[in-house]
Amino acid sequence: MYTIIMAAQDGSEGVVVEADVALEDSQVFGEDDGKADAVAVDQEAWTDGENSSTHGPDISYGDDDDEGKEMVELKIIWNKNKYDLKIPLDGTGAKLKERIHSLTGLPPAMQKVMYKGLLPEDKTLREIKVTNGAKIMVVGSTINDVLAVNTPKEVIQQEVKAEENKKEPLCRQKQHRKVLDKGKPEDIMPSVKGTKERLPTVPLSGMYNKSGGKVRLTFKLEQDQLWIGTKERTEKIPMGSIKNVVTEPIEGHEDYHMMAFQLGPTEASQYWVYWVPAQFVDAIKDTVLGKWQYF
Repeated sequence: MYTIIMAAQDGSEGVVVEADVALEDSQVFGEDDGKADAVAVDQEAWTDGENSSTHGPDISYGDDDDEGKEMVELKIIWNKNKYDLKIPLDGTGAKLKERIHSLTGLPPAMQKVMYKGLLPEDKTLREIKVTNGAKIMVVGSTINDVLAVNTPKEVIQQEVKAEENKKEPLCRQKQHRKVLDKGKPEDIMPSVKGTKERLPTVPLSGMYNKSGGKVRLTFKLEQDQLWIGTKERTEKIPMGSIKNVVTEPIEGHEDYHMMAFQLGPTEASQYWVYWVPAQFVDAIKDTVLGKWQYF
């Protein structure tokens, strides 16, 4: 026996027993199957609604208008993420892109969808023989991703060239070869390989600069300056402003070096000198970079 509690208008509760018995009898004889079915449907709908709230945002189970259509379950893989997608088998590639957009936020125009090759937009999944559980690869970047990495082409080329130059010996690089290919200057100071000497009391002369002109180096220790002299002028540079000194033996003439004085914050400010006698290389670096030698 069932009890139904009903509230009266004055707020008190009344008890009605007979009405529930009658309902029970009608259910036994099948006289109210429609109402029972309605209750069951409502219960089922409530249960489904509760369960659907547990699905994560990376799962799509199809649109409302997909009811009654033959569906196919797919695995969408994009940007190292995986998404479950259920879509009509007779849906087109364009429709698939729209659904991928709703899952990933990646606009259809920026998607490259791959399934046994590039997936055509105008054909259905059935026509291209997409099977249940198939893996669909998606390639593409969102607009924000593109803007974040929108590096000018010139900058990329410079970075690639710089990386290549690091792997190649300096004396083989094109910018240096055009000077070295002129050969050793006739009036260059003699070199002594395998020895280290102090700086001479006279300027180092007979060398080339990057433009192929003659250059001499004078170390004014009392003034803490390096004088770089050419035919046109003499630059008087405070040694404390020189950031670095780079040297490398000249291939085939290891008793002479090519040397760069970095005059500014970047390598673009390097002043190159070619055919520096090897015995003076360490003394030049020590003097310019602060390891003073007194004579």
